[in-house]
Amino acid sequence: MSKLICNQDKVNESNIEELIKVCPFNAIEYLNGKVEVNAGCKMCKICVKKGPAGVMEFIETEDLKVDKSLWNGIAVYVDHVEGEIHPVTMELIGKARELAAVVNFPVYCIFIGHNIKHKAVELLHYGVDEVFVYDYEELKDFRIEPYTAAFEDFVNKVKPSSLLVGATSIGRSLAPRVAARFRTGLTADCTILEMKENTDLVQIRPAFGGNIMAQIICPNTRPQMATVRYKVMNAPEKQCDSKGKITLCEIDRSKFISNIEVLKVTKKASENNISDAEIIIAVGRALKSEKDMAMIEELAELLNAQIAGTRPTIEAGFIDAKKQIGLSGRTVKPKLIITLGISGAVQFTAGMNSSERIFAINKDENASIFNVAHYGIVGDIYEIVPQLIENIKNSGAEFCVR
Repeated sequence: MSKLICNQDKVNESNIEELIKVCPFNAIEYLNGKVEVNAGCKMCKICVKKGPAGVMEFIETEDLKVDKSLWNGIAVYVDHVEGEIHPVTMELIGKARELAAVVNFPVYCIFIGHNIKHKAVELLHYGVDEVFVYDYEELKDFRIEPYTAAFEDFVNKVKPSSLLVGATSIGRSLAPRVAARFRTGLTADCTILEMKENTDLVQIRPAFGGNIMAQIICPNTRPQMATVRYKVMNAPEKQCDSKGKITLCEIDRSKFISNIEVLKVTKKASENNISDAEIIIAVGRALKSEKDMAMIEELAELLNAQIAGTRPTIEAGFIDAKKQIGLSGRTVKPKLIITLGISGAVQFTAGMNSSERIFAINKDENASIFNVAHYGIVGDIYEIVPQLIENIKNSGAEFCVR
């Protein structure tokens, strides 16, 4: 790191005005008899080069470096509700195995909760080397302080080089707390993860509104942490045999003290999650009015599909916000997705480009969606969709995707 410092003893009435004026960003202030550098500083060093001699000084400081040899393994946080493991966990285990193979690391899982010991066995069938279980009554309901304490205890004892956490409601709450405890980096909503031979985890995610794919590494801190959305990675096949082991962890229960008291747990009503859908009809800006949704709904009913949309259709009120696909919505990986009048901006395609089959309809032959689509039709959805509905009805066959 580097920083600017001011030698306050060299500041006087004759040079203070010159010092303030020399900064083109108005980043130098004289407050209460003391020179301060505010957040407007761009580190251009003009104040050092052209300001009063010896007043401002630029200092390079050596970064603290971690001993990477002390950190070993790829760990996955087991996301669950009352022991029912979220499928994003299996997807992360699959990616953890790929990353671990590059540097010959073991794959760990950290499982926190109550009455979960028997559920830990299931994880071993996905190729996990060791599952660390924190099973305490105080961990029955998710409360941030006790869960963070257990997670911190795991990291201190096991020292995993990398930690992967599902980008669920719980994961997005827990991961930042753990990262702050260890003063390490955390990359949210990664779409690609790669491992360097020196054990640095390359965390890739869309940035600047999806206009670039940023590659982020934490070369000087451990553990390295990343969250990943559901349906981004591929889950491994469940194996009949398991070779790993389960370790029951002990921790001082006084660390479970929390300012949160759970008075009542109300189960959320079940709903159709587009992330789990096998067939999706996605609608874009080309849809002119809400009454035209009847045409989309008819097609979806014939195909046994769920309806989703882009941000403009959500903002127009045509589709529920929970049905939005993209960086600010859900990530989906259906067997078939049909996009209707969607241009294919990066923000949208980042949420669906892993679909098995992408079928696009757009009247602009140069639309970006055709770059990711497996099949495409250039034309107006108001002409093509009715024809498609008619053809499906005339075929008299039930639609299925295999």
